[in-house]
Amino acid sequence: MSFKITVDVKTGSNYESIDIIDNNHYLVHVKEVPKKGKANKAVIKLLKKYFDSQVFLVAGHTSSRKVFEILR
Repeated sequence: MSFKITVDVKTGSNYESIDIIDNNHYLVHVKEVPKKGKANKAVIKLLKKYFDSQVFLVAGHTSSRKVFEILR
């Protein structure tokens, strides 16, 4: 089973967190800056830990709003 979520990413933060906006929309803060995919990797790492599942970035690779697929 899988589902998709929309994530607004705030990079260069002093902390890392995941805030729920609604059922399928999240706000994620990461310390990494958006260079060479480092911020995307940091977001994926946080989401994997949060959902305890495999996570794939499916849209928004260079945008602050991204779509991830979560596999359970």
